Amino acid sequence: MSTLLFVIFAIELLAHVINAIGAAQINNLLWTLINYLPVSTSKAAAEQRKLQAEYLRVRHELNATSSQDEFAKWAKLRRQHDKLLEQLDAAKKGLEASRSKFDNYLTALRMLLTKAPQYFLPFWYGKEPMFWLPYGWFPYYAEWIISFPRAPLGSVSAPSWQLACSGFITLVSEVLVFAWTALFSRKTAEGGVKEKEQAKTPSGGRKKVAVPAGTSEKKEL
Repeated sequence: MSTLLFVIFAIELLAHVINAIGAAQINNLLWTLINYLPVSTSKAAAEQRKLQAEYLRVRHELNATSSQDEFAKWAKLRRQHDKLLEQLDAAKKGLEASRSKFDNYLTALRMLLTKAPQYFLPFWYGKEPMFWLPYGWFPYYAEWIISFPRAPLGSVSAPSWQLACSGFITLVSEVLVFAWTALFSRKTAEGGVKEKEQAKTPSGGRKKVAVPAGTSEKKEL
């Protein structure tokens, strides 16, 4: 059962990382990376960027052309503008459809890798002991709760181990976030104090003393 212990822990860790980063952020990152590969969506994205650049160029030139003084040129640019706009809208709709299919695929993959095992493994291995507790260390009611629902009394059931893994991962992540926040705020505070000290200190580090005007005259006399 040692392999099952690590599998349950890995699934809980993966689910926690996905929830911490965010499914939408992961989808955006993977979509961006895939568009750099030689696939159909990358070609469509490159074509859309090309159309958008051409559309912006024609639009800028159209805005700079007077419809009264240069009507023929303005009409030609207007036709190009409308045609490019239609092509850009069509390309955008095609990419949005591809992105929707991609998001649905990733959602199904996440369900298959995290949610499904989180429900299936505790149910399927509910009667199997993950490991045994030391004899006599825990009272009867504690052993009954830890072995709930169907594991032998005195052992740790799969649901209990899953709950323990989830709590441990959450606790460690909160500690790491707190430590990182405290360290970052400390560095920011130290940087602010140094800036204030530098602002108070003169550039040369020495104070200029004003010499009375009559001093030089007295020395000459």
